[in-house]
Amino acid sequence: MQLVNGYKLMEYAKTNGLVLPAFNTTNYELTAAIIKGYEATGLGGYIAISSSNLKLSSPKIIADMVKAVMKDVCTPIALHLDHGKSFEDVKACIDAGFTSIMVDASHLPFEENIEEVKRTVEYCHFYGIPVEAELGAIGGKEDDHISEEDAKTNPADVQEFVERTNIDLLAVAIGNVHGMDMQPQLDFPLLEEIAQLSSVPLVLHGGSGIPFDQVRRAKKQNLIKVNYGSDLRQAFIRTFGQAYEKNHNEFDINSLSKQAIVNVEERVKAIIAEVNGK
Repeated sequence: MQLVNGYKLMEYAKTNGLVLPAFNTTNYELTAAIIKGYEATGLGGYIAISSSNLKLSSPKIIADMVKAVMKDVCTPIALHLDHGKSFEDVKACIDAGFTSIMVDASHLPFEENIEEVKRTVEYCHFYGIPVEAELGAIGGKEDDHISEEDAKTNPADVQEFVERTNIDLLAVAIGNVHGMDMQPQLDFPLLEEIAQLSSVPLVLHGGSGIPFDQVRRAKKQNLIKVNYGSDLRQAFIRTFGQAYEKNHNEFDINSLSKQAIVNVEERVKAIIAEVNGK
């Protein structure tokens, strides 16, 4: 099956009353595990690549890998650029076949954030690709970047931001953080206020640290997408770490990679089931 356009995936989520996970990948093993997990549950979602991960290879290599792995898979999956930091990255990802884009200019002042997002939206919409943008600042550790900044989304800015940028998805900061070092407590009164003001569905980043009961509660406030990265990476790394601790002479990377795929797939299936209360 080919990659699904992000708009079709959003419609799929709405029609079936689902919150879709966006699982971040870095390599072949994580990609294979994510796709196996989707296939096993029969539910669709996103495979996401962060801008920093693009530098490890290229958008084309990543897109070709994902397409090759899901060749015989019937589950709807979109390939998503996560936290796109530059217009050049966005263009390269669309050229490579990505079907969903996030532009993150949340570090800029409000007006500059709007202008940068608008430029990306106009470009992506020309190709029929939906765009997600972030309002507020989500702290924590993402890839090799640690951010101390943690500014919740200002509800007074929501309607203007959505209308002026013409985005399709809004990533909000309501107490969620990247990484798993802290267990956040989501600000539900703020989320409810934002949901009333936003004409587009909402997204939560930092899903790995958010208790599942909070995700299910947030689902009632037009939440359509939750990002997961740290959880899967820990499962992957733990496989190799435990093997090394058991035997410092271990070298069978093929067997360990196969086991890592199994371990990550189990996490993928568990997350998909939990976020939708299955």
